[in-house]
Amino acid sequence: MSQISTERRPNPVAELSTFMGKLKGQMSLALPKHMNADRMTRLALTAFSTNPDLQLCTHESIAGSIMVAAQMGLEPGVNGQGYLIPYKGRCTFVPGWKGIVDIANRSGRSSVWTGAVFVGDEFDYAMGDRPFITHKPGRSLGSADDLLYVYAVGRVRDSEWPIIEVWSMEKIWAHRDQYNKVGKRHYSFTNPEMYARKVPLLQVLKYMPSSIELAVAVDVSHAAESGKGGVLDGNFVTITDTDDEDRQPAEQRPQDRALPECTDEAFSKERSNWQSIIQSGKKSVNDLISTIQTKKTLTDDQKVEIASWASVNTEGASA
Repeated sequence: MSQISTERRPNPVAELSTFMGKLKGQMSLALPKHMNADRMTRLALTAFSTNPDLQLCTHESIAGSIMVAAQMGLEPGVNGQGYLIPYKGRCTFVPGWKGIVDIANRSGRSSVWTGAVFVGDEFDYAMGDRPFITHKPGRSLGSADDLLYVYAVGRVRDSEWPIIEVWSMEKIWAHRDQYNKVGKRHYSFTNPEMYARKVPLLQVLKYMPSSIELAVAVDVSHAAESGKGGVLDGNFVTITDTDDEDRQPAEQRPQDRALPECTDEAFSKERSNWQSIIQSGKKSVNDLISTIQTKKTLTDDQKVEIASWASVNTEGASA
Protein backbone atom coordinates (compact mmCIF):
# COMPACT_ATOMS: atom_id res chain seq x y z
CA MET A 1 0.00 0.00 0.00
CA SER A 2 1.43 3.37 -0.98
CA GLN A 3 1.57 6.07 1.64
CA ILE A 4 0.04 9.47 1.01
CA SER A 5 2.50 12.27 1.70
CA THR A 6 1.29 14.76 4.29
CA GLU A 7 4.12 17.18 3.57
CA ARG A 8 2.74 20.64 2.77
CA ARG A 9 3.88 21.93 -0.58
CA PRO A 10 5.22 25.48 -0.66
CA ASN A 11 2.81 28.14 -1.90
CA PRO A 12 4.44 29.92 -4.88
CA VAL A 13 2.63 33.19 -4.15
CA ALA A 14 3.68 33.09 -0.49
CA GLU A 15 7.27 32.36 -1.51
CA LEU A 16 7.36 35.35 -3.86
CA SER A 17 5.71 37.53 -1.22
CA THR A 18 8.44 36.58 1.26
CA PHE A 19 11.15 37.25 -1.30
CA MET A 20 9.71 40.64 -2.27
CA GLY A 21 9.27 41.53 1.39
CA LYS A 22 12.97 41.02 2.00
CA LEU A 23 13.75 43.35 -0.90
CA LYS A 24 11.31 46.07 0.18
CA GLY A 25 14.01 48.18 1.76
CA GLN A 26 16.18 48.12 -1.35
CA MET A 27 13.15 48.75 -3.54
CA SER A 28 12.19 51.82 -1.53
CA LEU A 29 15.66 53.29 -2.08
CA ALA A 30 15.54 52.74 -5.83
CA LEU A 31 11.90 53.64 -6.56
CA PRO A 32 10.95 57.15 -7.72
CA LYS A 33 9.41 59.25 -4.93
CA HIS A 34 5.87 59.02 -6.33
CA MET A 35 5.91 55.19 -6.36
CA ASN A 36 5.34 52.91 -3.39
CA ALA A 37 7.17 49.62 -2.72
CA ASP A 38 4.09 48.03 -1.12
CA ARG A 39 1.91 48.82 -4.14
CA MET A 40 4.52 47.57 -6.65
CA THR A 41 4.84 44.36 -4.63
CA ARG A 42 1.06 43.85 -4.70
CA LEU A 43 1.01 44.38 -8.47
CA ALA A 44 3.75 41.77 -8.89
CA LEU A 45 1.89 39.28 -6.69
CA THR A 46 -1.38 39.87 -8.59
CA ALA A 47 0.26 39.19 -11.95
CA PHE A 48 2.16 36.22 -10.51
CA SER A 49 -0.93 34.58 -9.00
CA THR A 50 -2.92 34.78 -12.25
CA ASN A 51 -0.24 33.63 -14.70
CA PRO A 52 1.06 30.04 -14.34
CA ASP A 53 3.94 30.73 -16.75
CA LEU A 54 5.06 33.65 -14.62
CA GLN A 55 5.22 31.28 -11.65
CA LEU A 56 8.00 29.41 -13.44
CA CYS A 57 10.14 32.56 -13.59
CA THR A 58 12.91 33.33 -11.12
CA HIS A 59 12.01 35.65 -8.28
CA GLU A 60 15.03 37.79 -9.16
CA SER A 61 13.79 38.44 -12.69
CA ILE A 62 10.31 39.34 -11.43
CA ALA A 63 11.73 41.79 -8.89
CA GLY A 64 14.04 43.19 -11.55
CA SER A 65 11.13 43.68 -13.95
CA ILE A 66 9.20 45.57 -11.29
CA MET A 67 12.19 47.87 -10.84
CA VAL A 68 12.47 48.44 -14.60
CA ALA A 69 8.77 49.36 -14.72
CA ALA A 70 9.21 51.76 -11.81
CA GLN A 71 12.17 53.40 -13.53
CA MET A 72 9.75 54.40 -16.29
CA GLY A 73 7.06 55.44 -13.84
CA LEU A 74 4.76 52.64 -15.03
CA GLU A 75 2.72 50.10 -13.08
CA PRO A 76 2.49 46.60 -14.62
CA GLY A 77 -1.04 45.36 -15.20
CA VAL A 78 -2.66 48.75 -14.55
CA ASN A 79 -4.68 50.19 -17.43
CA GLY A 80 -2.45 48.64 -20.08
CA GLN A 81 0.64 50.55 -18.92
CA GLY A 82 2.78 47.45 -19.23
CA TYR A 83 3.01 43.73 -18.66
CA LEU A 84 5.18 41.20 -16.87
CA ILE A 85 5.99 38.73 -19.65
CA PRO A 86 7.57 35.30 -18.97
CA TYR A 87 10.35 34.21 -21.32
CA LYS A 88 11.55 30.66 -20.62
CA GLY A 89 11.93 30.96 -16.87
CA ARG A 90 12.76 34.67 -16.87
CA CYS A 91 10.40 37.60 -16.47
CA THR A 92 10.75 40.81 -18.43
CA PHE A 93 8.72 44.00 -18.32
CA VAL A 94 7.22 45.09 -21.63
CA PRO A 95 5.69 48.59 -21.79
CA GLY A 96 2.21 48.70 -23.36
CA TRP A 97 1.27 51.34 -25.89
CA LYS A 98 -0.75 53.16 -23.22
CA GLY A 99 2.28 53.32 -20.99
CA ILE A 100 4.45 54.70 -23.78
CA VAL A 101 1.79 57.28 -24.70
CA ASP A 102 1.64 58.34 -21.04
CA ILE A 103 5.43 58.80 -20.86
CA ALA A 104 5.56 60.74 -24.15
CA ASN A 105 2.76 63.11 -23.07
CA ARG A 106 4.15 63.86 -19.60
CA SER A 107 6.57 66.58 -20.64
CA GLY A 108 3.93 68.73 -22.36
CA ARG A 109 6.29 69.29 -25.29
CA SER A 110 4.46 66.83 -27.51
CA SER A 111 1.42 64.59 -27.68
CA VAL A 112 1.06 61.17 -29.28
CA TRP A 113 -1.76 58.75 -29.91
CA THR A 114 -2.28 55.41 -31.58
CA GLY A 115 -5.33 53.71 -33.04
CA ALA A 116 -6.49 50.40 -34.48
CA VAL A 117 -8.75 50.05 -37.52
CA PHE A 118 -11.13 47.09 -37.66
CA VAL A 119 -13.41 45.64 -40.30
CA GLY A 120 -16.41 47.97 -40.68
CA ASP A 121 -14.59 51.15 -39.61
CA GLU A 122 -14.52 54.29 -41.78
CA PHE A 123 -10.85 55.11 -42.31
CA ASP A 124 -8.88 57.42 -44.59
CA TYR A 125 -5.41 58.93 -44.48
CA ALA A 126 -2.84 60.78 -46.55
CA MET A 127 0.90 61.31 -46.20
CA GLY A 128 2.99 63.95 -47.96
CA ASP A 129 3.00 67.66 -47.06
CA ARG A 130 -0.62 67.65 -45.83
CA PRO A 131 -0.79 64.50 -43.69
CA PHE A 132 -4.07 63.57 -42.04
CA ILE A 133 -6.01 60.66 -40.60
CA THR A 134 -9.76 60.32 -40.24
CA HIS A 135 -11.11 57.33 -38.38
CA LYS A 136 -14.68 56.59 -37.39
CA PRO A 137 -14.96 53.26 -35.53
CA GLY A 138 -17.71 50.89 -36.60
CA ARG A 139 -19.42 48.13 -34.66
CA SER A 140 -16.50 45.72 -34.38
CA LEU A 141 -16.00 44.25 -30.93
CA GLY A 142 -12.24 44.53 -31.32
CA SER A 143 -11.33 40.98 -32.34
CA ALA A 144 -7.71 40.64 -33.42
CA ASP A 145 -8.91 38.73 -36.50
CA ASP A 146 -10.74 41.88 -37.65
CA LEU A 147 -7.70 44.18 -37.44
CA LEU A 148 -6.86 45.88 -40.76
CA TYR A 149 -4.54 48.78 -39.90
CA VAL A 150 -2.84 50.38 -36.94
CA TYR A 151 -1.63 53.95 -36.85
CA ALA A 152 0.12 56.52 -34.67
CA VAL A 153 0.00 60.30 -34.67
CA GLY A 154 2.46 62.62 -32.99
CA ARG A 155 2.37 66.40 -32.62
CA VAL A 156 5.25 68.52 -31.40
CA ARG A 157 4.01 71.63 -29.64
CA ASP A 158 3.73 74.64 -31.99
CA SER A 159 4.51 72.56 -35.10
CA GLU A 160 2.13 72.91 -38.05
CA TRP A 161 1.80 69.31 -39.19
CA PRO A 162 1.57 66.01 -37.33
CA ILE A 163 3.88 63.02 -37.76
CA ILE A 164 1.85 60.05 -39.03
CA GLU A 165 2.57 56.34 -39.40
CA VAL A 166 0.02 53.90 -40.85
CA TRP A 167 0.81 50.18 -41.03
CA SER A 168 -1.28 47.39 -42.51
CA MET A 169 -1.50 44.21 -40.45
CA GLU A 170 0.40 42.36 -43.18
CA LYS A 171 3.26 44.79 -42.66
CA ILE A 172 3.00 44.44 -38.88
CA TRP A 173 3.30 40.66 -38.95
CA ALA A 174 6.13 40.79 -41.51
CA HIS A 175 7.94 43.17 -39.16
CA ARG A 176 7.32 40.85 -36.21
CA ASP A 177 8.54 37.79 -38.11
CA GLN A 178 11.72 39.60 -39.15
CA TYR A 179 12.80 40.36 -35.59
CA ASN A 180 11.13 37.60 -33.58
CA LYS A 181 13.67 35.14 -32.18
CA VAL A 182 11.46 33.34 -29.68
CA GLY A 183 8.75 31.88 -31.92
CA LYS A 184 5.28 31.45 -30.44
CA ARG A 185 6.52 32.73 -27.09
CA HIS A 186 6.64 36.25 -28.52
CA TYR A 187 4.23 38.46 -26.58
CA SER A 188 2.43 39.53 -29.79
CA PHE A 189 0.68 36.15 -29.90
CA THR A 190 -1.09 36.80 -26.61
CA ASN A 191 -1.39 40.59 -26.95
CA PRO A 192 -1.74 41.18 -30.73
CA GLU A 193 -3.38 44.61 -30.63
CA MET A 194 -1.05 45.90 -27.94
CA TYR A 195 1.96 44.85 -30.02
CA ALA A 196 0.51 46.08 -33.32
CA ARG A 197 -0.37 49.56 -32.06
CA LYS A 198 3.04 49.95 -30.50
CA VAL A 199 4.98 49.35 -33.73
CA PRO A 200 3.93 52.56 -35.58
CA LEU A 201 3.98 54.43 -32.27
CA LEU A 202 7.68 53.66 -31.83
CA GLN A 203 8.31 55.00 -35.35
CA VAL A 204 6.54 58.29 -34.58
CA LEU A 205 8.45 58.69 -31.31
CA LYS A 206 11.69 58.99 -33.28
CA TYR A 207 10.55 62.50 -34.21
CA MET A 208 9.19 63.52 -30.80
CA PRO A 209 11.08 65.26 -27.95
CA SER A 210 12.62 62.56 -25.79
CA SER A 211 13.27 62.04 -22.08
CA ILE A 212 15.18 59.47 -20.03
CA GLU A 213 11.99 57.55 -19.26
CA LEU A 214 10.87 57.58 -22.89
CA ALA A 215 14.29 56.47 -24.12
CA VAL A 216 14.21 53.55 -21.67
CA ALA A 217 10.67 52.59 -22.73
CA VAL A 218 11.64 52.61 -26.41
CA ASP A 219 14.81 50.56 -25.78
CA VAL A 220 12.96 47.96 -23.71
CA SER A 221 10.16 47.75 -26.30
CA HIS A 222 12.61 47.17 -29.15
CA ALA A 223 14.45 44.57 -27.08
CA ALA A 224 11.24 42.68 -26.29
CA GLU A 225 10.60 42.16 -30.01
CA SER A 226 13.64 39.89 -30.24
CA GLY A 227 13.22 38.11 -26.91
CA LYS A 228 15.47 40.35 -24.87
CA GLY A 229 14.69 42.12 -21.63
CA GLY A 230 15.80 45.05 -19.52
CA VAL A 231 17.41 44.89 -16.09
CA LEU A 232 18.05 47.75 -13.69
CA ASP A 233 21.80 48.37 -13.42
CA GLY A 234 22.30 51.08 -10.83
CA ASN A 235 20.15 53.96 -12.07
CA PHE A 236 20.13 52.73 -15.67
CA VAL A 237 18.29 50.00 -17.55
CA THR A 238 20.50 47.72 -19.60
CA ILE A 239 19.37 45.17 -22.19
CA THR A 240 20.16 41.49 -21.69
CA ASP A 241 19.62 38.59 -24.05
CA THR A 242 17.04 36.30 -22.42
CA ASP A 243 17.26 33.95 -25.39
CA ASP A 244 20.85 32.80 -24.94
CA GLU A 245 19.81 29.60 -23.17
CA ASP A 246 17.51 28.61 -26.04
CA ARG A 247 20.55 28.31 -28.29
CA GLN A 248 22.31 25.90 -25.94
CA PRO A 249 21.86 22.13 -26.04
CA ALA A 250 19.40 21.08 -23.34
CA GLU A 251 22.04 19.23 -21.35
CA GLN A 252 24.12 22.43 -21.12
CA ARG A 253 21.37 24.72 -19.80
CA PRO A 254 21.93 25.75 -16.17
CA GLN A 255 18.33 25.05 -15.18
CA ASP A 256 18.64 21.46 -16.44
CA ARG A 257 21.64 20.65 -14.25
CA ALA A 258 21.49 19.83 -10.56
CA LEU A 259 23.66 22.51 -8.97
CA PRO A 260 25.07 22.35 -5.43
CA GLU A 261 23.81 24.87 -2.91
CA CYS A 262 26.15 27.67 -1.92
CA THR A 263 26.93 26.95 1.72
CA ASP A 264 27.29 29.73 4.29
CA GLU A 265 31.00 28.89 4.49
CA ALA A 266 31.46 29.21 0.72
CA PHE A 267 29.47 32.44 0.68
CA SER A 268 31.58 33.94 3.48
CA LYS A 269 34.76 33.01 1.63
CA GLU A 270 33.62 34.80 -1.54
CA ARG A 271 31.78 37.71 0.15
CA SER A 272 34.50 40.37 -0.11
CA ASN A 273 35.31 39.44 -3.71
CA TRP A 274 31.66 39.52 -4.84
CA GLN A 275 30.99 42.71 -2.89
CA SER A 276 33.88 44.48 -4.63
CA ILE A 277 32.52 43.38 -8.02
CA ILE A 278 29.16 45.02 -7.26
CA GLN A 279 30.54 48.18 -5.69
CA SER A 280 33.14 48.71 -8.42
CA GLY A 281 30.39 48.56 -11.04
CA LYS A 282 31.91 45.58 -12.88
CA LYS A 283 28.63 43.70 -12.66
CA SER A 284 25.05 44.50 -11.71
CA VAL A 285 23.29 42.53 -8.96
CA ASN A 286 21.34 40.44 -11.47
CA ASP A 287 24.43 39.76 -13.58
CA LEU A 288 26.47 38.63 -10.59
CA ILE A 289 23.69 36.39 -9.26
CA SER A 290 23.23 34.85 -12.72
CA THR A 291 26.99 34.21 -13.01
CA ILE A 292 27.22 32.62 -9.56
CA GLN A 293 24.20 30.41 -10.23
CA THR A 294 25.80 28.81 -13.27
CA LYS A 295 27.90 26.92 -10.71
CA LYS A 296 25.93 26.90 -7.44
CA THR A 297 22.48 27.77 -6.14
CA LEU A 298 22.13 30.81 -3.88
CA THR A 299 19.58 30.97 -1.09
CA ASP A 300 17.05 33.82 -0.92
CA ASP A 301 18.90 35.33 2.04
CA GLN A 302 22.17 35.28 0.10
CA LYS A 303 20.51 37.00 -2.88
CA VAL A 304 19.06 39.66 -0.62
CA GLU A 305 22.50 40.34 0.87
CA ILE A 306 24.01 40.69 -2.61
CA ALA A 307 21.23 43.12 -3.54
CA SER A 308 21.99 45.18 -0.43
CA TRP A 309 25.56 45.77 -1.62
CA ALA A 310 24.23 47.75 -4.58
CA SER A 311 22.18 50.02 -2.30
CA VAL A 312 25.26 50.64 -0.14
CA ASN A 313 27.13 51.63 -3.29
CA THR A 314 24.31 53.95 -4.37
CA GLU A 315 24.22 55.66 -0.98
CA GLY A 316 27.98 56.11 -1.06
CA ALA A 317 27.88 57.61 -4.54
CA SER A 318 25.21 60.13 -3.58
CA ALA A 319 26.89 61.18 -0.35
